[in-house]
Amino acid sequence: MATSRARALAAIAAAAFLAATAVAQNQQAPESLLPPGFGEPVAPPPAAQAPDGATVQPLPPGPLELPAPETPPTPTPTPTPPSAAEMAQYEMPLFARRSLSLVGAIGTAEGGLRVDAFGAADGGYLQGLMRRLSAPLPSRWLSIALRRALVSRVDTPAGLNGADFAAERAWLLLRMGESVAARSVIQSVDTNNATPKYRQVAMQAMLANADPAGLCPLADAAGNSERGWIMARAMCASLGNAEGGARPLLAVARRRRVASGIDLQLAEKVVGAGRDSRQAITIEWDPVVQLTAWRFGLATATGVAIPATLYETVGPQVTGWRALAPAIPIADRAPAAEAAAAMGVVSSAALVDLYAALDAGDETPAALGAVASDLRAAYVGADVATRLSALRQLWNGAETPQARYARLILTARAAARVRPANGREEADRIVAAMLSAGLDRTAQRWRGQVEEGGDAWAMLELADPDARTRLTIGGVGNYAGKADATLKRRMFFAGLAGLGRLSAQDIESGAESLDVRIGAANPWTRALDRAVRDQQPATVILLSAIAVQTGDWRGVPPAALYRIVAGLRAVGLGGEARMIAAEALTRL
Repeated sequence: MATSRARALAAIAAAAFLAATAVAQNQQAPESLLPPGFGEPVAPPPAAQAPDGATVQPLPPGPLELPAPETPPTPTPTPTPPSAAEMAQYEMPLFARRSLSLVGAIGTAEGGLRVDAFGAADGGYLQGLMRRLSAPLPSRWLSIALRRALVSRVDTPAGLNGADFAAERAWLLLRMGESVAARSVIQSVDTNNATPKYRQVAMQAMLANADPAGLCPLADAAGNSERGWIMARAMCASLGNAEGGARPLLAVARRRRVASGIDLQLAEKVVGAGRDSRQAITIEWDPVVQLTAWRFGLATATGVAIPATLYETVGPQVTGWRALAPAIPIADRAPAAEAAAAMGVVSSAALVDLYAALDAGDETPAALGAVASDLRAAYVGADVATRLSALRQLWNGAETPQARYARLILTARAAARVRPANGREEADRIVAAMLSAGLDRTAQRWRGQVEEGGDAWAMLELADPDARTRLTIGGVGNYAGKADATLKRRMFFAGLAGLGRLSAQDIESGAESLDVRIGAANPWTRALDRAVRDQQPATVILLSAIAVQTGDWRGVPPAALYRIVAGLRAVGLGGEARMIAAEALTRL
Protein backbone atom coordinates (compact mmCIF):
# COMPACT_ATOMS: atom_id res chain seq x y z
CA MET A 1 0.00 0.00 0.00
CA ALA A 2 1.26 3.46 -0.83
CA THR A 3 1.59 5.79 2.06
CA SER A 4 0.87 9.01 0.18
CA ARG A 5 -2.68 10.36 0.12
CA ALA A 6 -3.03 10.41 -3.68
CA ARG A 7 -1.84 6.85 -4.15
CA ALA A 8 -4.01 5.60 -1.28
CA LEU A 9 -7.13 7.18 -2.79
CA ALA A 10 -6.23 5.73 -6.18
CA ALA A 11 -5.90 2.29 -4.56
CA ILE A 12 -9.32 2.67 -2.98
CA ALA A 13 -10.87 3.58 -6.31
CA ALA A 14 -9.14 0.70 -8.06
CA ALA A 15 -10.22 -1.82 -5.40
CA ALA A 16 -13.83 -0.73 -5.65
CA PHE A 17 -13.74 -0.85 -9.44
CA LEU A 18 -12.28 -4.33 -9.43
CA ALA A 19 -14.89 -5.47 -6.93
CA ALA A 20 -17.67 -4.05 -9.08
CA THR A 21 -16.46 -6.11 -12.05
CA ALA A 22 -15.98 -9.31 -10.08
CA VAL A 23 -19.29 -10.97 -10.95
CA ALA A 24 -17.82 -12.91 -13.84
CA GLN A 25 -15.13 -14.32 -11.58
CA ASN A 26 -17.22 -15.15 -8.56
CA GLN A 27 -16.80 -18.89 -8.83
CA GLN A 28 -13.08 -18.74 -8.06
CA ALA A 29 -12.20 -20.94 -5.08
CA PRO A 30 -10.36 -19.42 -2.12
CA GLU A 31 -6.62 -19.87 -1.93
CA SER A 32 -5.77 -22.99 -0.01
CA LEU A 33 -3.78 -22.86 3.21
CA LEU A 34 -3.10 -26.58 3.13
CA PRO A 35 0.40 -27.92 2.42
CA PRO A 36 1.43 -28.46 -1.22
CA GLY A 37 -0.57 -31.27 -2.71
CA PHE A 38 -3.50 -30.97 -0.34
CA GLY A 39 -6.67 -29.84 -2.05
CA GLU A 40 -5.39 -31.11 -5.41
CA PRO A 41 -6.97 -34.09 -7.18
CA VAL A 42 -5.34 -37.41 -6.48
CA ALA A 43 -4.33 -39.42 -9.50
CA PRO A 44 -6.62 -42.41 -9.98
CA PRO A 45 -5.14 -45.53 -8.42
CA PRO A 46 -4.73 -48.75 -10.39
CA ALA A 47 -7.97 -50.64 -10.59
CA ALA A 48 -6.68 -53.43 -8.39
CA GLN A 49 -5.86 -50.93 -5.63
CA ALA A 50 -9.11 -48.97 -5.62
CA PRO A 51 -11.06 -50.10 -2.57
CA ASP A 52 -14.40 -49.52 -4.25
CA GLY A 53 -13.55 -49.66 -7.92
CA ALA A 54 -14.63 -46.05 -8.43
CA THR A 55 -12.90 -43.47 -10.59
CA VAL A 56 -11.53 -40.50 -8.67
CA GLN A 57 -12.96 -37.20 -9.90
CA PRO A 58 -11.43 -33.75 -9.23
CA LEU A 59 -13.46 -31.02 -7.60
CA PRO A 60 -15.60 -29.30 -8.69
CA PRO A 61 -17.12 -32.56 -9.91
CA GLY A 62 -18.74 -32.77 -13.30
CA PRO A 63 -21.80 -34.89 -13.98
CA LEU A 64 -20.95 -38.56 -13.59
CA GLU A 65 -22.46 -40.57 -16.42
CA LEU A 66 -23.38 -44.10 -15.33
CA PRO A 67 -24.03 -46.75 -18.02
CA ALA A 68 -27.54 -48.11 -18.15
CA PRO A 69 -27.77 -51.67 -16.78
CA GLU A 70 -28.14 -54.36 -19.39
CA THR A 71 -30.75 -56.15 -17.29
CA PRO A 72 -33.01 -54.87 -14.53
CA PRO A 73 -31.25 -55.01 -11.17
CA THR A 74 -32.27 -57.86 -8.90
CA PRO A 75 -33.44 -56.87 -5.40
CA THR A 76 -31.12 -58.13 -2.69
CA PRO A 77 -32.36 -59.70 0.53
CA THR A 78 -30.55 -57.07 2.63
CA PRO A 79 -31.35 -53.40 1.95
CA THR A 80 -28.47 -51.16 0.90
CA PRO A 81 -27.33 -48.97 3.80
CA PRO A 82 -28.57 -45.39 3.32
CA SER A 83 -26.14 -42.69 2.29
CA ALA A 84 -25.19 -39.82 4.56
CA ALA A 85 -27.61 -37.53 2.72
CA GLU A 86 -30.41 -40.08 3.13
CA MET A 87 -29.58 -40.52 6.79
CA ALA A 88 -29.87 -36.76 7.30
CA GLN A 89 -33.48 -36.95 6.14
CA TYR A 90 -34.22 -39.29 9.02
CA GLU A 91 -32.04 -37.60 11.59
CA MET A 92 -33.22 -34.04 10.91
CA PRO A 93 -36.98 -33.46 10.75
CA LEU A 94 -38.29 -30.86 8.34
CA PHE A 95 -39.01 -28.28 11.03
CA ALA A 96 -35.37 -28.39 12.21
CA ARG A 97 -33.76 -27.84 8.81
CA ARG A 98 -32.32 -24.41 8.15
CA SER A 99 -33.05 -22.49 4.99
CA LEU A 100 -30.24 -21.32 2.74
CA SER A 101 -32.11 -18.10 2.14
CA LEU A 102 -31.21 -16.86 5.65
CA VAL A 103 -27.70 -17.77 6.81
CA GLY A 104 -25.59 -16.68 9.75
CA ALA A 105 -24.65 -17.41 13.33
CA ILE A 106 -26.33 -14.62 15.34
CA GLY A 107 -29.58 -12.69 15.10
CA THR A 108 -30.46 -9.22 16.27
CA ALA A 109 -31.17 -10.50 19.78
CA GLU A 110 -27.53 -11.58 20.08
CA GLY A 111 -26.15 -8.34 18.65
CA GLY A 112 -26.28 -9.13 14.95
CA LEU A 113 -27.39 -6.83 12.18
CA ARG A 114 -30.90 -7.01 10.76
CA VAL A 115 -31.67 -9.68 8.16
CA ASP A 116 -31.71 -7.20 5.25
CA ALA A 117 -28.36 -5.64 6.20
CA PHE A 118 -27.01 -6.26 2.68
CA GLY A 119 -30.24 -5.04 1.12
CA ALA A 120 -30.62 -5.79 -2.57
CA ALA A 121 -26.87 -5.75 -3.25
CA ASP A 122 -25.86 -8.24 -5.92
CA GLY A 123 -24.28 -11.42 -4.58
CA GLY A 124 -21.43 -11.46 -7.07
CA TYR A 125 -20.57 -7.86 -6.22
CA LEU A 126 -20.47 -8.59 -2.48
CA GLN A 127 -18.45 -11.74 -3.04
CA GLY A 128 -15.96 -9.76 -5.12
CA LEU A 129 -15.55 -7.21 -2.32
CA MET A 130 -14.98 -9.91 0.29
CA ARG A 131 -12.52 -11.81 -1.86
CA ARG A 132 -10.40 -8.74 -2.60
CA LEU A 133 -10.29 -7.50 0.98
CA SER A 134 -6.84 -7.68 2.52
CA ALA A 135 -6.96 -8.52 6.22
CA PRO A 136 -6.28 -7.89 9.03
CA LEU A 137 -7.36 -4.24 8.96
CA PRO A 138 -5.44 -1.46 10.71
CA SER A 139 -8.56 -0.48 12.69
CA ARG A 140 -9.63 -2.56 15.69
CA TRP A 141 -13.10 -1.03 15.73
CA LEU A 142 -13.75 -1.42 12.02
CA SER A 143 -12.63 -5.05 12.33
CA ILE A 144 -15.13 -5.57 15.15
CA ALA A 145 -17.89 -4.03 13.02
CA LEU A 146 -16.93 -6.21 10.06
CA ARG A 147 -16.97 -9.36 12.20
CA ARG A 148 -20.47 -8.43 13.39
CA ALA A 149 -21.65 -8.01 9.81
CA LEU A 150 -20.13 -11.29 8.65
CA VAL A 151 -21.55 -13.45 11.44
CA SER A 152 -25.04 -11.91 11.38
CA ARG A 153 -27.99 -13.98 10.21
CA VAL A 154 -28.82 -12.19 6.97
CA ASP A 155 -30.66 -12.79 3.72
CA THR A 156 -28.63 -14.55 1.05
CA PRO A 157 -28.01 -12.03 -1.76
CA ALA A 158 -29.38 -12.67 -5.23
CA GLY A 159 -27.08 -14.74 -7.40
CA LEU A 160 -25.43 -16.69 -4.59
CA ASN A 161 -26.01 -20.09 -3.07
CA GLY A 162 -26.52 -19.74 0.69
CA ALA A 163 -23.79 -22.26 1.51
CA ASP A 164 -21.34 -20.48 -0.80
CA PHE A 165 -22.27 -17.15 0.81
CA ALA A 166 -21.51 -18.59 4.24
CA ALA A 167 -18.21 -19.97 2.95
CA GLU A 168 -17.16 -16.61 1.50
CA ARG A 169 -17.90 -14.86 4.79
CA ALA A 170 -16.07 -17.53 6.79
CA TRP A 171 -13.07 -17.31 4.47
CA LEU A 172 -12.79 -13.56 5.11
CA LEU A 173 -13.18 -14.11 8.86
CA LEU A 174 -10.31 -16.61 8.77
CA ARG A 175 -8.10 -14.04 7.03
CA MET A 176 -9.03 -11.57 9.77
CA GLY A 177 -7.84 -14.05 12.43
CA GLU A 178 -11.44 -14.74 13.52
CA SER A 179 -11.28 -18.54 13.63
CA VAL A 180 -14.12 -19.04 16.13
CA ALA A 181 -16.45 -16.68 14.28
CA ALA A 182 -15.61 -18.40 10.98
CA ARG A 183 -16.51 -21.81 12.40
CA SER A 184 -19.81 -20.46 13.74
CA VAL A 185 -20.77 -19.21 10.28
CA ILE A 186 -19.82 -22.55 8.71
CA GLN A 187 -21.89 -24.40 11.29
CA SER A 188 -24.93 -22.24 10.55
CA VAL A 189 -25.41 -24.27 7.35
CA ASP A 190 -26.77 -27.82 7.43
CA THR A 191 -24.11 -30.20 6.12
CA ASN A 192 -26.51 -31.80 3.63
CA ASN A 193 -26.48 -28.43 1.82
CA ALA A 194 -22.69 -28.40 1.49
CA THR A 195 -21.14 -27.26 -1.79
CA PRO A 196 -17.53 -27.77 -2.95
CA LYS A 197 -16.61 -24.23 -1.88
CA TYR A 198 -18.32 -24.70 1.47
CA ARG A 199 -16.42 -27.94 2.12
CA GLN A 200 -13.10 -26.35 1.23
CA VAL A 201 -13.59 -23.41 3.60
CA ALA A 202 -15.07 -25.68 6.27
CA MET A 203 -11.82 -27.65 6.35
CA GLN A 204 -9.84 -24.42 6.74
CA ALA A 205 -12.14 -23.25 9.55
CA MET A 206 -11.87 -26.50 11.50
CA LEU A 207 -8.09 -26.57 11.13
CA ALA A 208 -7.83 -22.94 12.25
CA ASN A 209 -9.79 -23.96 15.37
CA ALA A 210 -7.63 -27.07 15.90
CA ASP A 211 -10.84 -29.09 15.65
CA PRO A 212 -10.30 -32.18 13.47
CA ALA A 213 -13.47 -33.73 14.87
CA GLY A 214 -15.36 -30.86 13.26
CA LEU A 215 -14.44 -32.33 9.89
CA CYS A 216 -16.32 -35.56 10.53
CA PRO A 217 -19.88 -34.45 9.60
CA LEU A 218 -18.54 -33.60 6.14
CA ALA A 219 -15.83 -36.23 5.68
CA ASP A 220 -17.96 -39.08 4.34
CA ALA A 221 -19.86 -36.86 1.92
CA ALA A 222 -16.88 -34.86 0.70
CA GLY A 223 -15.93 -37.21 -2.13
CA ASN A 224 -12.63 -39.02 -2.39
CA SER A 225 -10.67 -36.77 -4.77
CA GLU A 226 -9.14 -34.32 -2.27
CA ARG A 227 -6.17 -35.36 -0.19
CA GLY A 228 -7.29 -33.51 2.92
CA TRP A 229 -10.65 -35.29 3.01
CA ILE A 230 -9.05 -38.67 2.41
CA MET A 231 -6.97 -38.13 5.53
CA ALA A 232 -9.97 -36.68 7.38
CA ARG A 233 -11.92 -39.89 6.88
CA ALA A 234 -9.12 -41.86 8.48
CA MET A 235 -8.95 -39.50 11.45
CA CYS A 236 -12.73 -39.53 11.87
CA ALA A 237 -12.82 -43.31 11.75
CA SER A 238 -10.57 -43.36 14.79
CA LEU A 239 -12.21 -40.47 16.63
CA GLY A 240 -15.64 -42.00 16.09
CA ASN A 241 -14.49 -45.53 16.91
CA ALA A 242 -15.84 -46.71 13.55
CA GLU A 243 -15.99 -50.42 12.83
CA GLY A 244 -12.71 -51.49 11.25
CA GLY A 245 -10.87 -48.47 12.59
CA ALA A 246 -8.60 -46.09 10.76
CA ARG A 247 -5.78 -48.47 9.85
CA PRO A 248 -7.23 -49.68 6.52
CA LEU A 249 -7.90 -46.09 5.47
CA LEU A 250 -4.39 -45.02 6.43
CA ALA A 251 -2.97 -47.96 4.51
CA VAL A 252 -4.84 -46.87 1.39
CA ALA A 253 -3.67 -43.28 1.89
CA ARG A 254 -0.04 -44.39 2.14
CA ARG A 255 -0.35 -46.63 -0.91
CA ARG A 256 -1.85 -43.81 -2.94
CA ARG A 257 0.75 -41.35 -1.57
CA VAL A 258 -1.95 -38.99 -0.38
CA ALA A 259 0.37 -37.48 2.25
CA SER A 260 3.84 -37.97 3.55
CA GLY A 261 6.29 -36.62 6.08
CA ILE A 262 4.95 -34.49 8.90
CA ASP A 263 1.52 -34.10 7.27
CA LEU A 264 0.98 -37.85 7.45
CA GLN A 265 2.54 -38.08 10.91
CA LEU A 266 0.21 -35.43 12.31
CA ALA A 267 -2.82 -37.22 10.89
CA GLU A 268 -1.52 -40.44 12.48
CA LYS A 269 -1.13 -38.49 15.74
CA VAL A 270 -4.84 -37.60 15.61
CA VAL A 271 -5.67 -41.21 14.85
CA GLY A 272 -3.58 -42.18 17.85
CA ALA A 273 -5.84 -40.05 20.04
CA GLY A 274 -8.78 -42.30 19.22
CA ARG A 275 -9.91 -45.10 21.48
CA ASP A 276 -8.01 -48.36 21.33
CA SER A 277 -5.61 -47.02 18.69
CA ARG A 278 -2.50 -48.30 20.48
CA GLN A 279 -0.43 -45.92 18.36
CA ALA A 280 2.32 -43.53 19.46
CA ILE A 281 3.72 -41.01 16.97
CA THR A 282 6.73 -38.76 17.47
CA ILE A 283 6.70 -35.47 15.56
CA GLU A 284 9.97 -34.05 14.26
CA TRP A 285 9.85 -30.41 13.13
CA ASP A 286 13.47 -30.10 11.97
CA PRO A 287 12.80 -30.74 8.25
CA VAL A 288 9.76 -28.42 8.19
CA VAL A 289 10.27 -24.95 6.72
CA GLN A 290 6.66 -23.78 6.34
CA LEU A 291 3.68 -23.78 8.71
CA THR A 292 0.33 -24.52 7.08
CA ALA A 293 -3.24 -24.66 8.32
CA TRP A 294 -3.06 -28.48 8.27
CA ARG A 295 0.06 -28.51 10.43
CA PHE A 296 -1.20 -25.80 12.77
CA GLY A 297 -4.58 -27.45 13.28
CA LEU A 298 -3.47 -31.02 13.83
CA ALA A 299 -0.42 -30.17 15.91
CA THR A 300 -2.44 -27.88 18.17
CA ALA A 301 -5.24 -30.41 18.50
CA THR A 302 -2.84 -33.10 19.68
CA GLY A 303 -0.81 -30.91 22.04
CA VAL A 304 2.30 -30.80 19.85
CA ALA A 305 4.18 -27.54 20.37
CA ILE A 306 4.97 -25.65 17.16
CA PRO A 307 8.44 -24.03 17.01
CA ALA A 308 8.34 -20.23 17.22
CA THR A 309 10.36 -19.95 14.01
CA LEU A 310 7.54 -21.55 12.03
CA TYR A 311 5.06 -18.89 13.16
CA GLU A 312 7.30 -16.43 11.35
CA THR A 313 6.44 -18.14 8.05
CA VAL A 314 2.71 -17.37 8.19
CA GLY A 315 0.49 -14.32 7.95
CA PRO A 316 -0.87 -12.29 10.88
CA GLN A 317 -4.20 -14.11 10.77
CA VAL A 318 -2.56 -17.05 12.56
CA THR A 319 -1.96 -14.71 15.51
CA GLY A 320 -5.71 -14.64 16.02
CA TRP A 321 -5.98 -18.40 15.63
CA ARG A 322 -3.30 -18.92 18.29
CA ALA A 323 -4.94 -16.50 20.70
CA LEU A 324 -8.29 -18.29 20.43
CA ALA A 325 -6.97 -21.88 20.58
CA PRO A 326 -7.72 -23.32 24.05
CA ALA A 327 -5.42 -26.28 23.43
CA ILE A 328 -2.35 -24.02 23.37
CA PRO A 329 -0.92 -23.43 26.87
CA ILE A 330 -2.02 -20.08 28.23
CA ALA A 331 1.52 -18.78 28.66
CA ASP A 332 2.20 -19.43 24.97
CA ARG A 333 -1.04 -17.70 23.99
CA ALA A 334 -0.44 -14.47 25.93
CA PRO A 335 1.75 -12.59 23.39
CA ALA A 336 -0.56 -13.63 20.57
CA ALA A 337 -3.59 -12.57 22.61
CA GLU A 338 -2.25 -9.03 23.06
CA ALA A 339 -1.61 -8.71 19.33
CA ALA A 340 -5.02 -10.19 18.58
CA ALA A 341 -6.66 -7.65 20.89
CA ALA A 342 -5.14 -4.83 18.84
CA MET A 343 -6.54 -6.55 15.74
CA GLY A 344 -10.04 -6.66 17.25
CA VAL A 345 -10.11 -10.45 17.66
CA VAL A 346 -9.79 -10.57 21.48
CA SER A 347 -11.82 -8.35 23.81
CA SER A 348 -10.48 -6.32 26.70
CA ALA A 349 -12.32 -8.53 29.20
CA ALA A 350 -10.92 -11.72 27.66
CA LEU A 351 -7.39 -10.32 27.74
CA VAL A 352 -7.75 -9.43 31.43
CA ASP A 353 -9.09 -12.93 32.17
CA LEU A 354 -6.06 -14.46 30.47
CA TYR A 355 -3.62 -12.49 32.62
CA ALA A 356 -5.68 -13.23 35.72
CA ALA A 357 -5.23 -16.92 34.99
CA LEU A 358 -1.49 -16.39 34.55
CA ASP A 359 -1.37 -14.52 37.84
CA ALA A 360 -3.01 -17.46 39.59
CA GLY A 361 -0.79 -20.07 37.91
CA ASP A 362 2.14 -21.79 39.58
CA GLU A 363 4.40 -22.12 36.54
CA THR A 364 3.94 -18.73 34.85
CA PRO A 365 7.14 -17.42 33.21
CA ALA A 366 8.68 -14.51 35.09
CA ALA A 367 8.07 -11.89 32.39
CA LEU A 368 4.40 -12.76 32.07
CA GLY A 369 4.08 -13.00 35.83
CA ALA A 370 5.39 -9.45 36.14
CA VAL A 371 2.77 -8.17 33.68
CA ALA A 372 0.03 -10.04 35.53
CA SER A 373 1.24 -8.64 38.85
CA ASP A 374 1.27 -5.09 37.48
CA LEU A 375 -2.23 -5.56 36.11
CA ARG A 376 -3.46 -6.73 39.51
CA ALA A 377 -1.87 -3.68 41.14
CA ALA A 378 -3.48 -1.42 38.52
CA TYR A 379 -6.87 -2.73 39.57
CA VAL A 380 -6.59 -3.21 43.32
CA GLY A 381 -3.45 -1.37 44.40
CA ALA A 382 -3.49 -0.03 47.92
CA ASP A 383 -3.76 3.59 46.83
CA VAL A 384 -4.04 5.83 43.77
CA ALA A 385 -0.28 6.26 43.47
CA THR A 386 0.24 2.50 43.38
CA ARG A 387 -2.44 2.02 40.74
CA LEU A 388 -1.10 4.80 38.54
CA SER A 389 2.45 3.50 38.88
CA ALA A 390 1.30 0.06 37.76
CA LEU A 391 -0.52 1.55 34.77
CA ARG A 392 2.58 3.45 33.70
CA GLN A 393 4.69 0.31 34.07
CA LEU A 394 2.35 -1.58 31.76
CA TRP A 395 2.13 1.21 29.18
CA ASN A 396 5.85 1.95 29.14
CA GLY A 397 6.75 -1.73 28.84
CA ALA A 398 5.35 -1.97 25.30
CA GLU A 399 7.86 -1.39 22.52
CA THR A 400 5.86 -1.33 19.26
CA PRO A 401 2.80 0.75 18.28
CA GLN A 402 0.63 -2.36 18.16
CA ALA A 403 1.87 -3.49 21.59
CA ARG A 404 1.24 -0.04 23.07
CA TYR A 405 -2.34 -0.08 21.82
CA ALA A 406 -2.80 -3.62 23.14
CA ARG A 407 -1.71 -2.45 26.61
CA LEU A 408 -4.34 0.31 26.47
CA ILE A 409 -6.94 -2.38 25.77
CA LEU A 410 -5.59 -4.54 28.60
CA THR A 411 -5.80 -1.67 31.10
CA ALA A 412 -9.10 -0.12 29.95
CA ARG A 413 -11.16 -0.95 33.03
CA ALA A 414 -8.30 -0.33 35.42
CA ALA A 415 -7.89 3.13 33.87
CA ALA A 416 -11.62 3.72 34.32
CA ARG A 417 -11.12 3.42 38.09
CA VAL A 418 -8.86 6.50 38.14
CA ARG A 419 -10.63 9.74 38.92
CA PRO A 420 -9.88 12.87 36.88
CA ALA A 421 -8.63 14.69 39.97
CA ASN A 422 -5.89 12.08 40.46
CA GLY A 423 -4.74 11.29 36.94
CA ARG A 424 -4.54 14.49 34.93
CA GLU A 425 -0.89 13.91 34.06
CA GLU A 426 -1.87 10.67 32.31
CA ALA A 427 -5.17 11.93 30.91
CA ASP A 428 -4.30 11.17 27.29
CA ARG A 429 -3.49 7.51 27.92
CA ILE A 430 -6.28 7.01 30.46
CA VAL A 431 -8.93 8.33 28.05
CA ALA A 432 -7.42 6.38 25.15
CA ALA A 433 -7.46 3.19 27.23
CA MET A 434 -11.13 3.57 28.12
CA LEU A 435 -12.14 4.27 24.52
CA SER A 436 -10.11 1.30 23.24
CA ALA A 437 -12.65 -0.91 25.03
CA GLY A 438 -15.69 1.20 24.14
CA LEU A 439 -16.15 2.77 27.59
CA ASP A 440 -17.37 6.00 26.03
CA ARG A 441 -19.76 7.16 28.75
CA THR A 442 -17.28 6.43 31.51
CA ALA A 443 -14.65 8.40 29.63
CA GLN A 444 -16.94 11.44 29.47
CA ARG A 445 -16.33 12.00 33.20
CA TRP A 446 -13.09 13.58 32.06
CA ARG A 447 -14.81 16.29 30.00
CA GLY A 448 -13.84 19.66 31.35
CA GLN A 449 -11.03 18.03 33.33
CA VAL A 450 -8.48 17.84 30.51
CA GLU A 451 -6.51 20.45 28.64
CA GLU A 452 -8.41 21.85 25.66
CA GLY A 453 -6.54 21.20 22.45
CA GLY A 454 -4.86 18.04 23.74
CA ASP A 455 -5.30 14.44 22.65
CA ALA A 456 -7.68 13.52 25.49
CA TRP A 457 -9.89 16.53 24.72
CA ALA A 458 -10.06 15.64 21.02
CA MET A 459 -10.85 11.98 21.67
CA LEU A 460 -13.61 12.90 24.11
CA GLU A 461 -15.15 15.24 21.55
CA LEU A 462 -15.21 12.48 18.96
CA ALA A 463 -16.46 9.77 21.32
CA ASP A 464 -19.23 11.75 23.05
CA PRO A 465 -22.44 9.70 22.69
CA ASP A 466 -24.64 12.62 23.76
CA ALA A 467 -23.04 15.47 21.80
CA ARG A 468 -25.59 18.19 21.08
CA THR A 469 -23.38 21.14 20.16
CA ARG A 470 -21.12 21.79 17.22
CA LEU A 471 -17.50 22.79 17.35
CA THR A 472 -16.03 25.49 15.17
CA ILE A 473 -13.23 25.25 12.69
CA GLY A 474 -11.24 27.43 15.08
CA GLY A 475 -11.52 24.71 17.70
CA VAL A 476 -10.16 22.21 15.22
CA GLY A 477 -7.23 24.53 14.52
CA ASN A 478 -6.43 24.68 18.23
CA TYR A 479 -5.93 20.92 18.40
CA ALA A 480 -2.27 20.01 18.52
CA GLY A 481 -1.66 16.31 19.03
CA LYS A 482 1.51 15.29 20.79
CA ALA A 483 2.74 13.39 17.75
CA ASP A 484 2.35 14.27 14.06
CA ALA A 485 0.11 17.23 14.84
CA THR A 486 -0.73 18.08 11.22
CA LEU A 487 -2.01 14.61 10.33
CA LYS A 488 -3.88 14.27 13.63
CA ARG A 489 -5.54 17.65 13.10
CA ARG A 490 -6.72 16.57 9.67
CA MET A 491 -8.04 13.28 11.08
CA PHE A 492 -9.77 15.17 13.89
CA PHE A 493 -11.45 17.43 11.34
CA ALA A 494 -12.49 14.43 9.21
CA GLY A 495 -13.98 12.65 12.22
CA LEU A 496 -15.91 15.71 13.43
CA ALA A 497 -17.22 16.44 9.94
CA GLY A 498 -18.34 12.83 9.45
CA LEU A 499 -20.11 12.86 12.82
CA GLY A 500 -21.99 16.07 11.95
CA ARG A 501 -20.20 18.06 14.63
CA LEU A 502 -19.27 20.93 12.27
CA SER A 503 -21.46 23.27 10.25
CA ALA A 504 -21.54 23.01 6.45
CA GLN A 505 -19.63 26.28 6.20
CA ASP A 506 -16.94 25.09 8.61
CA ILE A 507 -16.66 21.78 6.77
CA GLU A 508 -16.07 23.60 3.49
CA SER A 509 -13.57 25.97 5.10
CA GLY A 510 -11.72 23.21 6.93
CA ALA A 511 -11.54 20.96 3.88
CA GLU A 512 -9.82 23.74 1.97
CA SER A 513 -7.48 24.95 4.72
CA LEU A 514 -6.44 21.44 5.81
CA ASP A 515 -6.39 19.98 2.29
CA VAL A 516 -8.87 17.21 3.04
CA ARG A 517 -10.69 16.58 -0.21
CA ILE A 518 -13.90 15.22 1.21
CA GLY A 519 -15.87 16.18 -1.88
CA ALA A 520 -13.78 14.12 -4.30
CA ALA A 521 -15.75 11.39 -6.10
CA ASN A 522 -14.50 8.03 -7.36
CA PRO A 523 -15.97 4.53 -7.81
CA TRP A 524 -15.54 3.77 -4.11
CA THR A 525 -17.31 6.92 -2.87
CA ARG A 526 -20.15 6.34 -5.33
CA ALA A 527 -20.54 2.73 -4.19
CA LEU A 528 -20.56 3.85 -0.56
CA ASP A 529 -23.13 6.57 -1.29
CA ARG A 530 -25.41 4.00 -2.95
CA ALA A 531 -25.15 1.65 0.03
CA VAL A 532 -25.95 4.54 2.39
CA ARG A 533 -28.87 5.65 0.26
CA ASP A 534 -30.28 2.12 0.19
CA GLN A 535 -29.71 1.72 3.96
CA GLN A 536 -27.44 -1.32 3.74
CA PRO A 537 -25.34 -1.28 6.94
CA ALA A 538 -23.45 -4.49 6.18
CA THR A 539 -22.51 -3.25 2.70
CA VAL A 540 -21.38 0.07 4.19
CA ILE A 541 -19.13 -1.77 6.66
CA LEU A 542 -17.66 -3.92 3.90
CA LEU A 543 -16.97 -0.90 1.69
CA SER A 544 -15.46 0.94 4.65
CA ALA A 545 -13.04 -1.95 5.14
CA ILE A 546 -12.08 -1.75 1.46
CA ALA A 547 -10.86 1.82 2.10
CA VAL A 548 -8.41 0.96 4.89
CA GLN A 549 -6.34 -1.82 3.33
CA THR A 550 -3.05 -0.50 4.61
CA GLY A 551 -0.46 -1.46 7.18
CA ASP A 552 -1.42 1.16 9.76
CA TRP A 553 -3.49 4.29 10.31
CA ARG A 554 -0.91 6.54 8.63
CA GLY A 555 -1.90 5.05 5.31
CA VAL A 556 -5.60 5.92 5.74
CA PRO A 557 -6.46 9.20 3.98
CA PRO A 558 -8.43 11.69 6.13
CA ALA A 559 -10.99 11.98 3.32
CA ALA A 560 -11.60 8.23 3.55
CA LEU A 561 -12.09 8.50 7.33
CA TYR A 562 -14.67 11.23 6.76
CA ARG A 563 -16.60 9.05 4.32
CA ILE A 564 -16.43 5.99 6.58
CA VAL A 565 -17.60 7.83 9.68
CA ALA A 566 -20.38 9.65 7.83
CA GLY A 567 -21.52 6.45 6.12
CA LEU A 568 -21.66 4.37 9.30
CA ARG A 569 -23.51 7.13 11.14
CA ALA A 570 -26.04 7.45 8.31
CA VAL A 571 -27.03 3.75 8.51
CA GLY A 572 -27.48 3.69 12.28
CA LEU A 573 -23.97 2.65 13.33
CA GLY A 574 -23.08 5.84 15.16
CA GLY A 575 -21.34 4.04 18.03
CA GLU A 576 -18.95 2.30 15.66
CA ALA A 577 -18.38 5.59 13.80
CA ARG A 578 -17.39 7.39 17.01
CA MET A 579 -15.03 4.65 18.15
CA ILE A 580 -13.30 4.49 14.76
CA ALA A 581 -12.82 8.27 14.71
CA ALA A 582 -11.34 8.24 18.23
CA GLU A 583 -9.14 5.24 17.40
CA ALA A 584 -7.59 7.16 14.51
CA LEU A 585 -6.20 9.73 16.95
CA THR A 586 -5.15 7.10 19.48
CA ARG A 587 -3.07 5.10 17.02
CA LEU A 588 -1.36 7.90 15.08
